Amino acid sequence: MEHRIRHLSTYSYDPAALRIALRLKLFPVDHEGQQVESWKVTVNDEEVSPLVFSDLGDREALWSSHEAIDRLDIVAEGKIVTRDTAGVVRGLPGNAPPGIFRRVTDLTEADKAIRALIADARQDDRLAMLHGLMGQINERVTYLTGSTSASTSAADALKSGKGVCQDHAHLFIAACRAADIPARYITGYLKPDADSDIEAPAAALQAQGQSQSQSQSQGSDKSDGQSQSQSQESGPLLETHAWGEAWIDGIGWIGFDPSNNVCPTENYVRLCSGLDAVGAAPIRGNVLGETKESLEVSVAIGQSQQ
Repeated sequence: MEHRIRHLSTYSYDPAALRIALRLKLFPVDHEGQQVESWKVTVNDEEVSPLVFSDLGDREALWSSHEAIDRLDIVAEGKIVTRDTAGVVRGLPGNAPPGIFRRVTDLTEADKAIRALIADARQDDRLAMLHGLMGQINERVTYLTGSTSASTSAADALKSGKGVCQDHAHLFIAACRAADIPARYITGYLKPDADSDIEAPAAALQAQGQSQSQSQSQGSDKSDGQSQSQSQESGPLLETHAWGEAWIDGIGWIGFDPSNNVCPTENYVRLCSGLDAVGAAPIRGNVLGETKESLEVSVAIGQSQQ
């Protein structure tokens, strides 16, 4: 399936930011289920090229400005061709051993309820166990836009019974790690077919961690006064989506999307990965100056069968 994607992130600063430094993970990579035909990233019309492949297999770039800026337009766009691999992800670059994805973060720490969740799903067939876990999360945590925030942990989402794709992914990852199964967080794009049961992500951006930024004044961290908003335009507009991948010996990495209770298909485009939503944020940065930051995002995806 061919996907034509345009992902626009507009940051506004009031007053203007004195200096800005960004780390961009906006570069999808080839694997057996995904081929990047063309892709371009610009910041205020300046093309940005990836500098490195991280150990996780993600392409990353750095961008900075030492001049006062009151607006940033970050555009990632291009054409991606995908095929259905039943969620199996092979052929990624990177040399990180699966074991590093057993590491627990604040957002993926398992409590008693999460351990009980994976215990209920446990069976000898590990693949069947993970499918069962995905289904339990889908049933027990209702997808509800605005019900959580970027700082909501997996444990808190399970306790509340509400969340968005970030929370479903964190809960899946936390349960896997509690069972000593390597698991990682994936940020990407999803555009379902009209006749598909898969639901597109709806306004989950604030919770999912599109951006993790800090304002700094005189060398000290400043996080208050930041806000996010989302733009709505006509056309096929969606948000970035999130799901999990788990490692199964003998198979490798397999994707699981608890929000839709499916393994990723050709409708999914994989962008980047991390231990959690913070590590897999497509845009992270530091801002110097006493300023308020606002964010508007739109993702347009057109597709055609090959």
